[in-house]
Amino acid sequence: MNRLANKIALVIGGVGGIGGAISQRFASEGARVYATSRKGGENISESEGSGSIRVIQADANEKTDLKRVIEHIRSKEGRIDVLVVNAGLSEYAPLEEISDDHFDRAFGLNVRSLVFAAQGAVDLMQSGGTIVLIGSIAGDIGTKGYGVYGATKAAVRSFTRTWANELAPRGVRVNVVSPGPTDTAMMASASQEVRDALSSMIPLGRMGRPEEVAAAALFLASDESSFTTGAELVVDGGMAQV
Repeated sequence: MNRLANKIALVIGGVGGIGGAISQRFASEGARVYATSRKGGENISESEGSGSIRVIQADANEKTDLKRVIEHIRSKEGRIDVLVVNAGLSEYAPLEEISDDHFDRAFGLNVRSLVFAAQGAVDLMQSGGTIVLIGSIAGDIGTKGYGVYGATKAAVRSFTRTWANELAPRGVRVNVVSPGPTDTAMMASASQEVRDALSSMIPLGRMGRPEEVAAAALFLASDESSFTTGAELVVDGGMAQV
């Protein structure tokens, strides 16, 4: 199936991990994907489906970089049909250790970049456009040492509701995918003890795969979810649900 045939998609933080899986899945479904990465990378042409992935070096925390990406897509395509904002970071800091830098880094990348990426992309969206934000179950649970991270993800959920209401008259839908622990390269660096402890907290008995989060993002980006907006699709194996 080509559920995103001829769609122009922008994936902020779209190289590696969950973002990379989303870029690849969207391309396999026919989208022309522009994926940003702070480190840059090579353009990727997908062999399956009719889509492609073009990598643009950009720091999602820099408003000037986001503007440059939007203007590049404007000049090449003239529109954006799907925006995914995935860039983010998670750093440990209990209350007594929260510093100005820790707070600013987390809210800068996890929230500030989200706001200005959405603001720029909406200017190129027509009726039928979709925004998919990547949140986390951390926005709903109180994980020790991750209070700032959880607060940023709660903000993502809040923006989803507000923007869904604001953009509905324009025919643009806004939803959020909230993963639980996901087996990315970052998680792979954790000790086996930590991985086993996390898995034991998940009713399905394992961590998620990036491809499973990408499948949820695809549903919300495609016309299959045409009557869904303001919603949170949780992909956590039941960890925060039961």
